[in-house]
Amino acid sequence: MSYLFLFIPAIGWGLMPMFVAGVKKSNIYHQILGTVLGAFIFGAAVTLIKRPSFNATTFILAMLAGAAWVIGQVGQYYSYSKVGVSETMPISTGLQLIGVPLVGVLIFSEWASTQAKLFGFLGILALIIGVAFTSLTDKGTSEGGKKNQTTTMIVLVLTTLGYITSSSIPKALKGDSVMIFFAETIGMLVAAIVYLIATKQTQVFKEKESYQVIPAGMIYAIAALAYIVSVKMNGVNLAFVMSQLCVVISTLGGILFLHEKKTQKGLIYTVIGLILIVAGAVLTSVF
Repeated sequence: MSYLFLFIPAIGWGLMPMFVAGVKKSNIYHQILGTVLGAFIFGAAVTLIKRPSFNATTFILAMLAGAAWVIGQVGQYYSYSKVGVSETMPISTGLQLIGVPLVGVLIFSEWASTQAKLFGFLGILALIIGVAFTSLTDKGTSEGGKKNQTTTMIVLVLTTLGYITSSSIPKALKGDSVMIFFAETIGMLVAAIVYLIATKQTQVFKEKESYQVIPAGMIYAIAALAYIVSVKMNGVNLAFVMSQLCVVISTLGGILFLHEKKTQKGLIYTVIGLILIVAGAVLTSVF
């Protein structure tokens, strides 16, 4: 059973972008609202069933983690529309895999041994090269435009700080996993509503595309909760590494099922980048 929970996060997080992109005529505003609604509904249902213990400080910090996640997700959805799922996911995942371990080293004193530091920084180097390969301009396709590439990279780098914050805060939290997860979904919902009000896009509350994205949010939530269970069953390192296989599923899925066009050269770059990202994830998390 423990091995089953190893693969659920990777499958869920890998399929989620395709479910989102599959909702025709949806924009970034529909997508963020539908995703957080789906996550919140699932989180509320699990909380009602499990009735976890409550801690106010942990709850508030978890809400902040959820709000930070929205920043990262908005950037990711923006990038889907500009360069596609198959290019966004390797870059986004690679940046997270660089940032989260560095936070662990600088704040949580991870990689204590010399061997861990050596393999960890080799892993980060592999990740940087992998991200560079997947972001190489693919001339002849819509995502290959220099302006698209530059703008999208800037947006992804800045908004991925939200993902890194979201992933790092729970490391400092102690409490019931379901309670932490539910608090995160509340933070996600509040942040999404603030974002929609600030951007004057509240009309999406009335549009069907927002609610068509809810299943994608539930898929995200199932994967997130399975990840929490996997950490308890298999340990943080193994659970984290396996969850990062989502980048392979989403990237190849974008090419095969969403028919995102790539030249032969661009496909080779992407495959090399994916191999380096997976290798970097293993080096930064296992040793």
